[in-house]
Amino acid sequence: DREQPSLSEFVSKVSAPPIGHNCWVEDPETCGTIVTNWIENWVGEPPGGGRQIVLTAPESRDPSASKNFPADPALFAQLVHEPILREYCSDCHSSESPNAQQPYFADPDINVAYEAAKSKINLDTPGDSRFVGKVSPVPFGESHNCWFNNDCSASSAEMLGTEQPPAGIAGFAAGIVPTAVNPDLVYSKAVRLVDGTPASGGNRFEDTQIALWEFKTGDGLIAYDTSGVDPAIDLTFSGDVSWYGGWGITIGNSETPGPGKARGSTTASKKLYDILAEAGEFSIEAWVVPANVTQEMSQIVTYSSSNADRNFALQQTLYNYDFLLLTDAADQAGQPFFDPTGEPALSTPDMDEVLQATLQHVVATYSPVDGRKIYVNGNLVSNTDPVPGGTFIDWRDNMAFILGNEASGDGVWEGTFRLVAVHRRAMTEAQITQNFDAGVGEKFYLMFDISERIAAADESSYILFEAQQFDSYAYLFDKPHFVTLDGSEPSGIPIRGVRVAMNGQEAPVGQTYATIEDVLDAGEFEELGQPLSTLGAVIPLEKGAEDDEFFLTFDELASSTYDRPDDPTLVITPTDASDDERAARIGVRTFDEIDATYASITGVDRASYQRPPGVFPVDATFQELRQSLPAVEDVNTLLSAHQVAIAQLAIQYCDAIIGSNAEPNPDAGSIWPGFDFNQAASQAFSAANRATFVDPLIARATGQTPAGPAIATQPSYAEIYEELASFQAANGRPDNLIDRLLAGPSDTRAIAKSVCASLLGSAATLIQ
Repeated sequence: DREQPSLSEFVSKVSAPPIGHNCWVEDPETCGTIVTNWIENWVGEPPGGGRQIVLTAPESRDPSASKNFPADPALFAQLVHEPILREYCSDCHSSESPNAQQPYFADPDINVAYEAAKSKINLDTPGDSRFVGKVSPVPFGESHNCWFNNDCSASSAEMLGTEQPPAGIAGFAAGIVPTAVNPDLVYSKAVRLVDGTPASGGNRFEDTQIALWEFKTGDGLIAYDTSGVDPAIDLTFSGDVSWYGGWGITIGNSETPGPGKARGSTTASKKLYDILAEAGEFSIEAWVVPANVTQEMSQIVTYSSSNADRNFALQQTLYNYDFLLLTDAADQAGQPFFDPTGEPALSTPDMDEVLQATLQHVVATYSPVDGRKIYVNGNLVSNTDPVPGGTFIDWRDNMAFILGNEASGDGVWEGTFRLVAVHRRAMTEAQITQNFDAGVGEKFYLMFDISERIAAADESSYILFEAQQFDSYAYLFDKPHFVTLDGSEPSGIPIRGVRVAMNGQEAPVGQTYATIEDVLDAGEFEELGQPLSTLGAVIPLEKGAEDDEFFLTFDELASSTYDRPDDPTLVITPTDASDDERAARIGVRTFDEIDATYASITGVDRASYQRPPGVFPVDATFQELRQSLPAVEDVNTLLSAHQVAIAQLAIQYCDAIIGSNAEPNPDAGSIWPGFDFNQAASQAFSAANRATFVDPLIARATGQTPAGPAIATQPSYAEIYEELASFQAANGRPDNLIDRLLAGPSDTRAIAKSVCASLLGSAATLIQ
């Protein structure tokens, strides 16, 4: 099929479940994807180098009564989990197994196992369940780890439950009453996600792609390279690696089974050396979700043999992406710019905090002319590469391509990969934007047939959604449009109250489109038809993408209406929460609030303060500590590391306002007009004089003076003064801070800075 290669008979032949016709890998869908790419390469790419998408009408069928998984897993536990999954599958598919492999449908925790098993069970046709096909004999199944002395026929019979009903999956399904569609509803025809027109990778630029991992398989220990460029760099999982719903893998760092990685063989990885060394340029493209912003020197993508020897890498350091690369670039003296690790790295600017723990499209490009560049979500975010261009003559061909860790296992990156690709050219900004706009994941255009409802020609008029499995637990519906496939131009058709229904009933949550009130009119058509909403909706996953059946309901469509009953009255029952359950009434100031507080107390403008001229010590300290200061106000998240950073910033602000003996700050006199910083410490901080320093400091920090007013939510003036200047050792408590400092060698300004920093760094300024 030249118009849509994915629908070619060649593709359907090699990808037909359960094992595909002469498929050369374990996953037939992978063979289908590779053959699709071969056909696309043969036919030739459309302008722009992307995949074209042709909308195809799905089979028209009414929503059917459907069996839905009960909330209580008791029946599943009795008939499937305990007698079969725990008995025969727990050596691998359990979190407690030494060989733990997700999904954990044999986990001892029944709730974990139940959620993992749902997508493997077909309640309406139990014989089509993934569990049954997995242990059925070849060629009807995969003969996977059969029991009964490897008797797959007997194993599949027990899994299905045909030998001793009610048992197995058939017995479980038989105990569930189907949910029938309410006949009063105004509804569309029904579709499954897999009935939609594939939109994944639509309009992606792929002309120069030499390796591609889309993570479609969903189970097993291999992520296949589906670029169609041989040899395929298939990645083998080890350690903490799990499949992510809707195409993806997640790398973790659990103690058991250990830090994860997805690694290609050095033999297959040599493809990168052979092609890129000749090309002299390349791009790394990845859709990733970092697990956090605290990881450092963590390898997202690397082509290396160890942390001391690599050809290239894309890594995370806190909020930054780093691009490491080995070339033969040298300075005028002939000294190489790069060491064998690929340092110095090109990094995104610290101040911009580009890397966030959310889905991001990251592209690192290199060419001898433009050097290294880093793009995030279609935008160039790196500065100009300071290293001149070079060649890859120093690359080694015995490296391994790895995701999520270093070859030596000591650079684990925690996060999720949704797609990774390597291109033999430095992608242009337009090509990068094209791939960012194309998105990622298992996307489909779902077309809900409303032809009969609006009295149009059969299979001509549809409500179209862009839909995908969002993660392991939900679907995302987005951008609904009204579209016709026969060129007709209906108009004046009212539409109101659109809801997404699945498996016989309206979804209980995610009804974003219930407020739609519009008129269907071909005069409003754009590229994909008439837009009805710009919003998205998240719908809970129940049976899985192959089995969940969707349809739309309407409060009004054309001449049909549904008299929807009012929602039940919301009743809120007050409860007495325990101390642990109550939300804290206090919080901590965040990094920017702390900075503003210190600036207000000391009068120091961080951005302009210089000492010596041209050096901005307060600003430099803040930028260095910014990522170590509190980022959220929840007091329960305050760590000792935060307190250390707070103390360092407080000391820097106090040092700035007080100055040194050689360079005193004249502005200090405006805050402490009666205090003489040039006196000896014993005289300046004598019992009679110390209040001239401490009182103004307390007043600026807390708003309290000896005469008042007292602030109920702050420690009192007397309590603060006692800690800083007057308490005498008793009952195990030491002397006040000033007396303890006077006992040492500190001079007047040093003591003043210490007292200032102790108050700035205390709860009096931090808690709010």
